[in-house]
Amino acid sequence: MAIKKIPAARLKPGMFIHDLDCGWMDHPFLTTRFKLDSERDLRKIHAAGIREVYVDTELGLDVADAPTAGEVSQELEREMELAVEKRPEPRASTHEELARARNIHSEANRIMRSMMNDVRLGRQVHVEQIEPMVDKMAGSILRNSGALISLNRIKNKDEYTFQHSVSVATLLMAFCRGLGLDEETLRQAGIGGMVHDVGKMQTPDGILNKPGKLTDDEFAVMRHHVVASREILEITPNISQTALQVAAQHHERYDGSGYPGRLKGDEISRIGQMAAIIDVYDAITSDRVYHKGMPPTEALRKLFEWSKFHFNPELVHAFARVVGIYPVGALVRLESERLAVVVEQRESNMLQPLLRVVFDARRNHYLKPEDVDLSRSMGKGGADRILGHESPDKWQIDPMKFL
Repeated sequence: MAIKKIPAARLKPGMFIHDLDCGWMDHPFLTTRFKLDSERDLRKIHAAGIREVYVDTELGLDVADAPTAGEVSQELEREMELAVEKRPEPRASTHEELARARNIHSEANRIMRSMMNDVRLGRQVHVEQIEPMVDKMAGSILRNSGALISLNRIKNKDEYTFQHSVSVATLLMAFCRGLGLDEETLRQAGIGGMVHDVGKMQTPDGILNKPGKLTDDEFAVMRHHVVASREILEITPNISQTALQVAAQHHERYDGSGYPGRLKGDEISRIGQMAAIIDVYDAITSDRVYHKGMPPTEALRKLFEWSKFHFNPELVHAFARVVGIYPVGALVRLESERLAVVVEQRESNMLQPLLRVVFDARRNHYLKPEDVDLSRSMGKGGADRILGHESPDKWQIDPMKFL
């Protein structure tokens, strides 16, 4: 298989598309792999704002001077490693914060489920109902953002809309903290994250939870949720401009290919640009009824790739410093062929976190958990290094059990 990356402008009938190189909800096709046979499909690709694609040159026409998928991946890895410099020192360890974070995460999901159901019944959003919850979440983020962020991966496919809102709020507050924004902005961004998808409660269930790909008409109905969210929030008492911008702009794209306003560059507010990055990151790392979520490290690589057009590159780099290449709770493979869970990120070097080694991949059995600090140049930590992320499902390992 020879997979190469090319600009969408160089596509022509006879090529075989291996990957449309965008999120599942950002393109109108039933699959991301197909033979490009018609000018109509070519027009659909351009209309969807897709700027680059991967093609399989063994199944279709070749492009001699295009880089291979492997070459693209290596370049993105280098870019990511350069981006993750120092980040804010946590005030508490992940271990100390995790128990509090679990209770906060659970309560936040309950509140969101209740609020979304109220909106579905035509009731007004009451900001004061979620403010105390956002304050608790903000407190957890300020103590140790990794704990609450690690819980974002715990999602039920049937309750994705509620849980996604909590995840977006969590990540957006952590992002604000990473950028050094004031605590009031952090709080309002959190409220915006919680309510950014309220318009989905006006989307028919058959479309919102459809297990397959949406038709063009259904796609248009789904996209309308952004307008519906804005309209609901514009008549909500005590809603801030920051929260409104999160809801109204999280599907806009830096190159003007987003929706609903096709805003471009700095026409999108800074918080809207941040929300767009986070909304995609959480969506592509989550299991849905119609696709499997990707590991956080791979998702971060995709954000770097897409920042060439769709996102503000400066903000994508800043977001990488917030979540880390290997976030808390990620499963990684070591040079020693052992698998480990990331327990704590090291501020001095985010490529060398504190790990809990739990599994021998060569012999296929669990090990007595052992903590290894890769940031130490001597001793046990210095003798091993991370080769890359691993899929917990592949090994049937639940990383959260080892935090």
